[in-house]
Parts: sequence; structure tokens; C-alpha cells
Amino acid sequence: MGGLDSADSSTADVVLAGAGHARRLNPLPAAVHDAAAATLAGRAFLLGGGEPSHDEIIATGGGPTATVGRLPAPASDVAAATLDGVVYVVGGYTGTEPLRSIVAWKGSGTGQVVAQLPHPVRYAAVTALAARLLIIGGSVGDSASRAILAFDPATRQVEQIGVLPRPLTHAAAVALNGRAYVVGGRGGTQGTQSDEIMAIDPIRGRVTRAGRLPVGLSDAGAATVSGGVLVVGGRTADGTVSDRMYLLHPAPQSG
Repeated sequence: MGGLDSADSSTADVVLAGAGHARRLNPLPAAVHDAAAATLAGRAFLLGGGEPSHDEIIATGGGPTATVGRLPAPASDVAAATLDGVVYVVGGYTGTEPLRSIVAWKGSGTGQVVAQLPHPVRYAAVTALAARLLIIGGSVGDSASRAILAFDPATRQVEQIGVLPRPLTHAAAVALNGRAYVVGGRGGTQGTQSDEIMAIDPIRGRVTRAGRLPVGLSDAGAATVSGGVLVVGGRTADGTVSDRMYLLHPAPQSG
């Protein structure tokens, strides 16, 4: 949903992608990039985005798109994941200042701020696992972060549970087989894209290498499908916007 095209222009495209195929669905009401996506009760939603920053939450899919909710403040550069029937939106940028909020949205109305991160974060990798939200890396000011944070909705507390081997931002994260997988990303500057896939233990915060992409990618979309991880699009180290899709099948983890 949305994103930047090869000319660095925002797009309103909504694409249904699977192994070996992709087709356009009804477009978004407006072109947008740096938004987040999540699913809730069998529907797909686009949350926020820019430029300028938006507060709309838009339902997409096979039928007409529609605005069905709002963020409490306009936010681009956001990440999101669904946990126990709630979509959580992490960090972002209002257009004038970065955000340190975690926003909960239950499918209608305006989302509510339920916690604060230790510092403002943009472009974090976020996934839900083991009854917690994992918030991995991201941009803190002009630098990429190594922090692995966990948010517990039951206590509304955020704690650091680990560190990445190196600073990372603009990565994607998914949950599969009891591990969080962090796919690609880059350092603090364009041109430092990584091809590495890392697995994170959601309880101990332990990080292990889990494989590599065919090419270094940041800003890719990723989701679990059919027991694997579908990675779509992204930007390479030379600045090219990728039109490739990769279906990854992580090996079983031990320990």
C-alpha cells in the first residue's frame, strides 16, 4: 500500500502480492509513503504516512478504500503490528518533530497513546510476539539504533531486552515459529543497505544470524505467508527501488 516509486514519488497503489504474482487493487484516496500497514479482523489497514504527514487510518482490500479511523497526531515514518485485537503504531514524525509514542487502535475511532518510548524513534522494525510488541532499531535523530525494546500492553511498560550487532534502521520485522525475524535495513545513511536476516529470541533478546537476502535492501515490506516470509520491494545500496519479491523459508532455530 503506497510507497515511493522509482522516481521517488509517492504512489497510491494497492497491490495484492503472493508467490509468483502481483496485481493492483483499488487505489488509496491519495498518494502516500512512509506509512505503516497492519491487519485486524481479516482487513488490511494503512496508518499515517507522508508527505505531509497524515493522521488517517484507511481500510483497503478488494472493495473501495475508506477512512475508518484516525491517529491522535499526523505521523509518517511509523511502524505497526497487531497484538490481541489491537493495532499498535510506534514512533514516527509529525512533519515537524519525531514521536516517542505507542498508539493503540482497536478498529474504529481515534487511536490512544498508551505508552512512551525512551526516546523518539522513526523507521523502527516492529512485530508482535510472546504477548509483547518488539521494537527493533530505528532512527534516533540522525543515527541508527541498536536497541531491542519490548512493550507489554498489560503493564504498559517499555524495557530494553537486547542489542543488535550493529546500528540498524529502515528494516522490516515479522514473527514466525516463535522468533522475530529482522530483514535487511541499513545504517544511518543511504548506501549502507544490509542483506542480513537476523532472528531474535523475544524473551531473552538474543540475536542470531538466520540467513541473507539476494541483495541488500532497506525499506522493504515483509509479511508471513504460508509458513514463510514474503519480502516485497525496498531500496538497494545504489538507490534503486526494487520490483522484486522474495519468499524466504527460515531454517528451524535451536536453543
